[in-house]
Amino acid sequence: MYLTRFRINTARSEARRLLGSPHLMHGAVNMSFPEPPPRDGHGPRVLWRVDSDRPADMKLFIVSPARPDLTHLVEQAGWPTLEAPGWTTFAYSEFLDALAAGDTWGFRLTANPVHNISKPTDKPGAPTRRAAHRTPRHQLRWLLDRQEKAGFAVVQKPSERRLTEFGDEHELVLRDQLPLQFRRPPAAQSKQDVRFTRVTFDGRLRITDPVVFRRTLTHGLGKAKAYGCGLMTLAPVGG
Repeated sequence: MYLTRFRINTARSEARRLLGSPHLMHGAVNMSFPEPPPRDGHGPRVLWRVDSDRPADMKLFIVSPARPDLTHLVEQAGWPTLEAPGWTTFAYSEFLDALAAGDTWGFRLTANPVHNISKPTDKPGAPTRRAAHRTPRHQLRWLLDRQEKAGFAVVQKPSERRLTEFGDEHELVLRDQLPLQFRRPPAAQSKQDVRFTRVTFDGRLRITDPVVFRRTLTHGLGKAKAYGCGLMTLAPVGG
């Protein structure tokens, strides 16, 4: 497994075009591999996420079973005249293997919090529909409801730091949320626009099941993985 970081040159028009279309970015990420791994759920897949702590500093993160070649992205959305390659790839497997139960990490996750709903007018037994969680409270609850099966537990705050009127018992914040809508490619079977809400969470977690947690990090969490959701990354925490 590999973790790759690529800095995006937002002054380039092609970079802005990629940033404005999860479908185009998905295609550009897939072109980094001669043969992208299948998305059948049986093995690790290619996951990606765009991070932006400030508008002029945007980074693309990719987790993948094979080492990517981002030469085309440097030419489209990087600094192609510089001698440096334009991206950094780290061996991720050693890091994953070292994760142990009880370890505490800071984390960032971009995800697509959804739930299945029925309308009052639906007939009994009719299929449910997938709908986005739209409020921060329900989006945060979406993640907390999945932590156990994903092999981790979000760390709880000390009682003196809790604002009980808002129910913030955990070291977890919703960093941003962005409703997205874009057209499918002409060859797609469905002609309906793709619509989903992308949410980024920052928090602190404790690993409860290392085997399951490694799967979360390499298979992704939630829906819309092809469009920049599902990738969780970790960072050391002090204390």
